Amino acid sequence: MRLRILLTFATFAIAATAVAQDDNDISQRVPDSFQVRYASNLNKGDSYVNITNTGSDVPTGDNICVNVYTFDPSEEMVSCCACLVTPNALVSLSVQGDMISNTLSPSTPTAVVIKLLATRPQDEITCNPGIVPGVMGEEELAPGMRAWGTTLHALPGTPTTYGLTESRFLNGGLSLAEGVHLLQFCGFIQANGSGFGICKSCRSGGLGGAKQ
Repeated sequence: MRLRILLTFATFAIAATAVAQDDNDISQRVPDSFQVRYASNLNKGDSYVNITNTGSDVPTGDNICVNVYTFDPSEEMVSCCACLVTPNALVSLSVQGDMISNTLSPSTPTAVVIKLLATRPQDEITCNPGIVPGVMGEEELAPGMRAWGTTLHALPGTPTTYGLTESRFLNGGLSLAEGVHLLQFCGFIQANGSGFGICKSCRSGGLGGAKQ
């Protein structure tokens, strides 16, 4: 089943590449709405993502949707999900437990790229990472997302040990082509993944620590 999904996914990827070729940065007016970072050495221990909402998006009651898209090193989207984040709340995800525990592909990556896209809820509370009203119009992007992530790095010495570091997600320019890519691929996963590729949503509170 997964092999058939992967073959269909590859065909879909070729078609999606031609859908939108506009490379303008659609996040310029809301630069904190699209943020990126990586997590590595996931075969040695977990990494974590902590997210809050500064409450600056007044038009929708300040709630924002944080859409989470996870890619393996070969550029394949392996999971997607969304979290409703209320003002001043702290929510979190485990990379091992939430993002790569139910991947679309049969393999489990040891490193991932994580993309966060903040959008306005469809009705103040409904979030769907495969559907954004208006398909990436500026009015759908939401300000106020702040996110931090941890990752494990090998430390000098023998035997090899690993240390946990934490840093902020970085703002990334979002082209229309990439925005459409994120929505369409996640929508494909939702429609054809038979439950695979849907990551778990955020839980309340922060996560930290590492399994060495």
